Amino acid sequence: MREIGHYIGGKHVAGTSGRSSNVFNPATGEVQATVALASVAELDAAVQNAKAAQIGWANTNPQRRARVFMKFVQLLNDNMNELAEMLSKEHGKTIEDAKGDIIRGLEVCEFVIGIPHLSKSEFTEGAGPGIDMYSIRQPVGIGAGITPFNFPGMIPMWMFAPAIACGNAFILKPSERDPSLPIRLAELMIEAGLPAGVLNVVNGDKGAVDAILNHPDIGAVSFVGSTPIARYVYATATASGKRAQCFGGAKNHMIIMPDADLDQAANALIGAGYGSAGERCMAISVAVPVGEETADRLIAKLAPMVEKLRIGPYNDEKADFGPVVTKEAQTRILGLIDRGIEEGAKLVVDGRGFKLQGYENGYFVGGCLFDDVTPDMDIYKTEIFGPVLSVVRAKNYEEALSLPMKHEYGNGVSIYTRDGDAARDFTSRINIGMVGVNVPIPVPLAYHTFGGWKASSFGDLNQHGTDSIKFWTRTKTVTSRWPSGIKDGAEFSIPTMK
Repeated sequence: MREIGHYIGGKHVAGTSGRSSNVFNPATGEVQATVALASVAELDAAVQNAKAAQIGWANTNPQRRARVFMKFVQLLNDNMNELAEMLSKEHGKTIEDAKGDIIRGLEVCEFVIGIPHLSKSEFTEGAGPGIDMYSIRQPVGIGAGITPFNFPGMIPMWMFAPAIACGNAFILKPSERDPSLPIRLAELMIEAGLPAGVLNVVNGDKGAVDAILNHPDIGAVSFVGSTPIARYVYATATASGKRAQCFGGAKNHMIIMPDADLDQAANALIGAGYGSAGERCMAISVAVPVGEETADRLIAKLAPMVEKLRIGPYNDEKADFGPVVTKEAQTRILGLIDRGIEEGAKLVVDGRGFKLQGYENGYFVGGCLFDDVTPDMDIYKTEIFGPVLSVVRAKNYEEALSLPMKHEYGNGVSIYTRDGDAARDFTSRINIGMVGVNVPIPVPLAYHTFGGWKASSFGDLNQHGTDSIKFWTRTKTVTSRWPSGIKDGAEFSIPTMK
């Protein structure tokens, strides 16, 4: 049985806590590895390695830091097939979806190659008599990232790339469900020229999370996961004096106006609702057709498309999506589908009985399509995180707009329409962090910022884009004056520039 430990100080380190967790193959239900769960002492060992490496790395000029990421991007591309297979074996998503996961992380690494420019600050000559004023962006020191199972390549890179480019050392605590790829990414960073100790990977569960949140030498924490845990991480981290950005759950709506191209909208819903078995924080899980005619036509298009979805193991090149990540996730999803029926929603396509020959013990859930869902139902309020799309019918535009506006989550939303006025009104009024217009999954590119509103996000600064540079650095403002022209004697009034 393969044993996965930690990656500390540029070396593989076996776990010493005596605690471990199984890593499953989601397609078969078989255990394929065990992963060590770190103790407080093991987390501290990683922090001490980071602390020793950080000062020298921070003193490395930004251009040389950028060169590490230039090489790292090349290595990601060169090893893409290996990395995607490693990801898929533990997560269950298809190879092509896994490549997309890695590429979206790679794009943030490409963005931070611009760190010599991104880290520049402001300078004012002659701010006062003989006075110059300027600001400096300096690293926070040691940062930490706590990442979820659904994007084991992308989200770690979203965190460690800007943090390290800014001159920080980094502790990554990935999901224990699919831990192999994050360690491989750390190996490639070392191969790209990163000094040992700057990036450390510590596997673990809540014990490791709490050790990160309570460690006095960690200055900033980034988290992605469920909203209850995001609240906990944010409250605990900030209470101990750390900077924190924490991203939680989502319930993303797509509004389909009567004038929308329904073929385009239906295709978008299928990809955005069922891709990666719905295990995406930006998945569209609620379709809101405006008007009964629009709704009837949309259901007529969606139902046969959902029925024809091909589900298979990660190495099935024709599969649209694979299994969900664990048996527990499968059980939870099926329970929520049952609950939707109990609450009175109409299950138009029922994927609960799906079984794949030769993979009967895999964690598969067939595509499900609900109609006549209402806002008081659990399947509407809860993030299902599975291949389930709910249709909520709206009488008019204002009713459709009110649905995402009133929902507790505010991660992503989309509208499909040919009407520029409606689209402009929608983007202006909606209280959601990321908005798509005829775009199903409005995940911004690396040079714009990613983050939701309401219960989907805690903290003032988002992931990637210029927000990430601000989050992983602190601003120091310097006011300087040299002896020439300084008056003799003490000045007792507050300095002004009059």
